[in-house]
Amino acid sequence: MTTYAIGDLHGCHDEFVALLEQLDFDSSRDHLWLVGDLVNRGPSSLACLREVMALGESATTVLGNHDLHLLAVARGGGRENRKDTLSAILAAQDRECLLDWLQSRPLLVRRRSEGLDDTVMTHAGLLPQWSLDQAAELAGEAESRLSGETAGAFLERMYGNTPACWRDDLDGIDRLRMIINVFTRMRFIDAGGCLEFAAKEGLDSAPGGFAPWFQFPRDDDPWLLFGHWAALQGEASARRVRAEALDTGCVWGSRLTALDLESGRRISVPSRQR
Repeated sequence: MTTYAIGDLHGCHDEFVALLEQLDFDSSRDHLWLVGDLVNRGPSSLACLREVMALGESATTVLGNHDLHLLAVARGGGRENRKDTLSAILAAQDRECLLDWLQSRPLLVRRRSEGLDDTVMTHAGLLPQWSLDQAAELAGEAESRLSGETAGAFLERMYGNTPACWRDDLDGIDRLRMIINVFTRMRFIDAGGCLEFAAKEGLDSAPGGFAPWFQFPRDDDPWLLFGHWAALQGEASARRVRAEALDTGCVWGSRLTALDLESGRRISVPSRQR
């Protein structure tokens, strides 16, 4: 069995199918890890969602910020943006089944191997100030709210850039919003773990006093898999933790990338987007 971690699909279904063919992927034998943002911006978000859901136990995916945006539009009173490509999902006859499945996805996946360091997948990364156990507990808090009876109210209030700094005594919507932002929107942080939301380009766009989250050391040594940051083009430069950037900008015309978790080999197919 081979496990492959794949970067953000963003509705690039043709490239996803081509990559699976390149991998000679067999759902009865192999497994996929997907770093989130299955939908939006690309032309075939509905097909991507159906394809991954149909893989059943052969695919594990975490929620990305665009996946949460779809849920907020569909179930939390959110509004579509001009660049969104979600209309086919929202109009699909099987939309409720698809949305139920998506809403039940985790924010963090952790694989423990005897004698080896943990492998952890999130969409945007892992705050250096959080231990793995703490991160898993905090992810569980937000996941419980997303799967609970008040999920719609939470999705409606999920958006926002405050608070930007984690404190253990945060509570209510502030606590949940911060958890969501770390797992799905984080790029640059300062030494205290405060998030900066305006800069979204490459490493040279870092505001003063801020750096990519993976350039700060941790007290442990997990293997961290993340997407979200297409401008990195798969390179977590000057990293001080074992981090693998997997979003290689397929929807922006670059490529879709898979990482073989056993061998460390990367396999890519070119984008078919303009």
